[in-house]
Amino acid sequence: MHKASRRDLLTAVLGLTAAQAFPVLPLTRSALAQGGAAGVPQTAAGIIADIREKRLTATDAVKASLARAEAMKHLNAIITLNAAGALAAAKKIDDMVAAGQPLPPLAGLPILVKDNINMADLPTTGGTEALRNARPKANAPSLQKLIDAGAIVIGKTNLHELAFGITSTNAASFAGHVKNPYDTTRIPGGSSGGTAAAVAAGIVTAGLGSDTGGSTRIPAALTGTVGLRPSVGNGGAERRYNDANAVVPISRTRDTVGPMGRTVADVALLDAVITGSPVATPAALKGKRIGIPLSFWSGLDPELEAVAKTARGKLETAGVVFVDGDLPGLADLNAKVSFPVALHEPVEDIPAYLKASGIDGVSLEDIAGKIKSPDVQGAFGAILKDAFGKDYPDAMKVHRPALQKLYADYFKANNLDAMLFPTTPAPAVPIDAEKGSGEMSIAGGKPAPTFFTMIRNTDPGSNAGIPGLSLFAGMTKSGLPVGIEIDGPVGSDPALLALGLAMEALLGTAPAPVAK
Repeated sequence: MHKASRRDLLTAVLGLTAAQAFPVLPLTRSALAQGGAAGVPQTAAGIIADIREKRLTATDAVKASLARAEAMKHLNAIITLNAAGALAAAKKIDDMVAAGQPLPPLAGLPILVKDNINMADLPTTGGTEALRNARPKANAPSLQKLIDAGAIVIGKTNLHELAFGITSTNAASFAGHVKNPYDTTRIPGGSSGGTAAAVAAGIVTAGLGSDTGGSTRIPAALTGTVGLRPSVGNGGAERRYNDANAVVPISRTRDTVGPMGRTVADVALLDAVITGSPVATPAALKGKRIGIPLSFWSGLDPELEAVAKTARGKLETAGVVFVDGDLPGLADLNAKVSFPVALHEPVEDIPAYLKASGIDGVSLEDIAGKIKSPDVQGAFGAILKDAFGKDYPDAMKVHRPALQKLYADYFKANNLDAMLFPTTPAPAVPIDAEKGSGEMSIAGGKPAPTFFTMIRNTDPGSNAGIPGLSLFAGMTKSGLPVGIEIDGPVGSDPALLALGLAMEALLGTAPAPVAK
């Protein structure tokens, strides 16, 4: 197998300007994943290095992704393909290569973008009928930075309708149910299920999702990929990505764009470009203090629990110091924040988004009236009535600060670098075509709502505004991926990515799916 030269390593991670010094990642032209885009490396850095060294043209990289998208269209991962635009962008990169011109850091990298993130050249549908032909006037800032860096958008990905759910079982006629590449009868997670499924299926190596309560991390966990929720904090300087009114919103307090990829390195590369910061390099695992919140490790699917505990054992053998402890009262406190914020803020945020994005002739009521997914119809019934409006002031002024303090005290009192837990309590569950998001049972227990079950471990950190990274932990005996998550204090994103790189080197990456 060809290995990248030192020049590859240097050029593939150049910064946005000559003044920015990006540390070198250990980039290699990795082996092809089974069933991936033919002839194309299966890491972002590998593709970039091959284009720079003229082993691969950007046009061929894009053509391979488009062909793979066509072969995998039964997954319903993509709403809109951008074939002509992507090929035109690829030609510009190839012309730069031929002319010997300096290349931007992501030159020629095919990516996919969740279809709630504004893009001026394509509709931004939110996976819902009322926005099917919506054309925002500008790209979302995080996306624009990737495009400026040479990334090529090959299309917009499917999602849970309006991002209000975690299954990506979308009842809109033009969207459809997204399927998990590891078992097409099962969900890929959501709401960024299209991006996750596309990455897992080898259509692209990386892309963008968004996360309000777990929407990059849950689908990453269920598809054997990687998803980052960047720091949000209290906004301002604490917010790592700034895309105000450039993403179809749920909550200005909770929403954030997040990179997703096949590997942690893929995600770290996109994060570095979006933030203009150095690319993360692997941390030393020995001596890292990582908290084990006991409630996050309870009530788990037995097969998933076995995988997560095996991963934890490998980390302990590598020198990680685990600190048992919990966050008392977390679930009750989180409940006082979660819905009061997520089901009140859309009342203001959706109209503000429509106005800022230049989407005329569509109102909040229009959107609600054309929703097709039953579970999302229920959520918007509460939004139109502003059922949680009375609880919102206390949620923001009393309960959310208390939740943030609980996390901050937990990290500080235990001198922790991060906390570790299974991203979801169970692997992917069967698609519920009737309800969109119905009920599930763990180990034969009492059926419970799928939504609340699957967000149990991701939602509290989301409401506190802390960063979280989900990466591959292993496969269940039944052949389904399991994700494990690390969360850290606000602003610890670079440290989490560094820790994630080291963990992935130990735990490995997911095998290519052989769909059932």
